[in-house]
Amino acid sequence: MPVTRPTLYLVDASLYVFRAWHSMPDEWHDADGWPLNAVHGFARFVLELLERERPRHIAVAFDEALDSCFRNALYPAYKANRDPAPEELRRQFAHCKAVCAALGLVTLAHPNYEADDLIGSAVHAARSQGFRSVIVSADKDLSQLLGEHDEQFDFGKGQRWGMAGVKARHGVDAHQIADYLALAGDAIDNIPGVTGIGNKTAAVLLAHFGSLDALLERVDELPFLRIRGAAQLAVKLRAQREQALLYRQLSTIALDAPLGDLLPFQRLEVQADALAALCDSLRFGPLTRRRLQAAAGPAVALSSSPS
Repeated sequence: MPVTRPTLYLVDASLYVFRAWHSMPDEWHDADGWPLNAVHGFARFVLELLERERPRHIAVAFDEALDSCFRNALYPAYKANRDPAPEELRRQFAHCKAVCAALGLVTLAHPNYEADDLIGSAVHAARSQGFRSVIVSADKDLSQLLGEHDEQFDFGKGQRWGMAGVKARHGVDAHQIADYLALAGDAIDNIPGVTGIGNKTAAVLLAHFGSLDALLERVDELPFLRIRGAAQLAVKLRAQREQALLYRQLSTIALDAPLGDLLPFQRLEVQADALAALCDSLRFGPLTRRRLQAAAGPAVALSSSPS
């Protein structure tokens, strides 16, 4: 009989906050007139996740290192193509974090590490304690973390895949994702990749050589392969060797970010007073309050919305 492993859920919060910001109508505002649409949408997502999965161990990772991540020191252009989040959205991240904390969900954030690094470090540490991880995110970067028992969960599409399913989605194995991004680049993070190498070529090269290190070590073999423009690719790889290694460093998720002493992130006691205050200040309606009540448990009383 296979051993049943306890499950740790790790949520990529920023993805779902941004989705809510772009998809929810701007019809909720706090007492000072600031919008609340992102926190309303994010709260609904968190409640649906809790209702559907009923996790006993869960952490929600937030991006606090918006321009201070260790990758910016290595490569100042990292994510420099992104417009800064407007103040109307930045304020709501704090509300989203507060809702999670009030519900007894451990929140993770660090000024030098991104949410991906916090998730990666948690996956790595929890694995040594016998846990399997479910990474709640559609971000392909996070697929590099998947081990034999782990899953990635695109909650919005209701799709799950494990380590064996990464190749069907991205054309490379889970352990090759960082090498793949180093070669092909990642426009979202402003990583250019090696000139002339796109997604398909990167996948073909990694299928043949296995890794970026092997490709660079055996680059003299490249012109003899049946790949269009192989000789020119070899020239570019020789010239851009150091850049490729840097791009891999940027694409590799850290496994040593500080996590505190709460691992494996068992759900904490609900902060009843804080949750009740948030219901009022964030103008949650009756349906959301009932769902928060159910998620918090019968010992917590949340008054009905006055509106």
